[in-house]
Order: sequence, then C-alpha cells, then structure tokens
Amino acid sequence: MAYQLKNEQLRIEIAEVGDYRGSRFDWSGFITGVTLLDGDHSFCVPESLVPGQGTGGAGLCNEFGISGALGYEDTSVGESFPKLGVGLLTRVDDREYDFSRSYPVKPFETVIEKEGTRSITFRMAPDDCRGYAVALVKTVSIDHNRLTVEYELLNAGTKTIITGEYCHNFLGIDGHSIGPDYVLKFPFKLSPWADEEETLAGLSFSQGEAGEVRWDNTPFNPFYFRLPGFEGDKYPWMWELLHGSSGAGVREISRFKVAGAAVWGTGHVVSPEMFIEVKLAPGERKTWSRVYEFFAK
Repeated sequence: MAYQLKNEQLRIEIAEVGDYRGSRFDWSGFITGVTLLDGDHSFCVPESLVPGQGTGGAGLCNEFGISGALGYEDTSVGESFPKLGVGLLTRVDDREYDFSRSYPVKPFETVIEKEGTRSITFRMAPDDCRGYAVALVKTVSIDHNRLTVEYELLNAGTKTIITGEYCHNFLGIDGHSIGPDYVLKFPFKLSPWADEEETLAGLSFSQGEAGEVRWDNTPFNPFYFRLPGFEGDKYPWMWELLHGSSGAGVREISRFKVAGAAVWGTGHVVSPEMFIEVKLAPGERKTWSRVYEFFAK
C-alpha cells in the first residue's frame, strides 16, 4: 500500500517500504509521484520506459554510496556488507562493487509514522555488520508548494562511516519528452565536463554568470555531465527545471554544501543530482534537508 501526502497545492505519492526491492536506492521515502494541483502538472517519471530495464528508479529516490559500499573491499564472497537505506547485501563474487548490479538483500527493519496528510517519517533500525551500524530517519513533508525531505544519520556502530548521498531526481514534466522546450538553469557559471565526450552530444551550455542547459532535439541516447561542488547557501536555489509550453517547473532550494553535481537523462527524463559527503565517527549524528519548490508560471 502506497502513502499519500496532500495539501491545497501538492499531492505526493510515496511507495510502501518493499514495493521497490532493488539493492541500489533507499527503500524509505521513495517518492513516485508529485502533482501540482493548480494545472494538474506532474513531475515524476520512471528511470526507464521499458519494463525490466534499468535499476528500478522512479521519481525522487536517493542513494547512499554510489561509488562504493561500506566495507565491501573487506567482505568475502558470500558475506554481507551494508548499503544504507537498503539493508545488508551479499557479496556474490570477486568483482568490484557496482551500484547498477543486483545483490541479494536482507532489508533493514523500518518503522513508519504518518502524521496527518502532510508528513510521514521512516525510521530504519541499525543492523550491525562487522562494526558498521547506522540508524536512518527520513521525514517527508509538504508546506504550500514545497516538498521537504529531512535526513538524520546516527553512527551506532564502532567503525567510522564515510559515504555520500544524492537524490536521483527522475523528472519529466507532464510527460513531455526532453527537448528544446526544456531549460535547466543553475544560479552560477557552468563549467561542465564528462568522462565520455559523446554524453554531451545535443546539449548546449550558456556562458553567462547564470548557467543554462538546453537540448537541440529529443535525445535518443543517454546524456551525462558533471559540475564542481559549491556552497548551497550562497544561492537562492541550486537548480531549476522549466518546461516552456506548460509553464510548469521545479527548483531545488536545499542549503547544504554540495560536494559535486551531475546531470543524467535520456529522451523522457532529466535528473539533476546534488551530492553531499557524509563522515561520521562512532556516536556522531548528521542531519540535512532537501527542499523542492513546484510552480507554474
């Protein structure tokens, strides 16, 4: 059974813990749908339109440790390692950790507390794995046209936690294909780069002090580029995606220090990703929030 938050401006659909059963994305607070009621504008799309393709992402779903899972290198084949927000995964072979692979999952126990129609909290209990143990609390709430996702991590183990977190915002406004009618804005000058030059094909970048990304045509292949980190509290917003014909858009107004940024997408989806670094000694706690505004001009 899915959960729904609703006020006078927004309707939010959140998956039940376990509806998504993959080993990549955080199972808690997995937001599958956002609707701006004025104009009935929708924003969330699946990672892939082809059933069974991709890693099961959809809407606003976050991931911990995309570049490396905690303790994986010290885990023998057949033993477990923790994936925050998911559970204890089983190492299946001698290959390096790969976020896009599927690993057997023993999910963390989660308690859900729903507070009326405007807030819901997910509490993931720690499950010690060779000294790694983290309690995760995630609260999703709405206020007017703002959606807020609050995170709290507590290192309940004996080993230091070093990881990263980002939200894979799978966005496609009103189901419109990505193309010339979209613009992705940043409040600073852009200096993009890509590991593979072909992932920049069809994209154009403005050279002004405020950056814009546009698409020449609807892309047939995935696009991807990276941006340097920045201080989130220096700007009124981090990024803004606008669809010209409908006038609908979304911006992220989070205030944390961004360790690095990336933009991924394909013909039906664009995903601006803001990364945060996490380092917690035993007993330490860290909190941060992601805040989104949805609007129609």
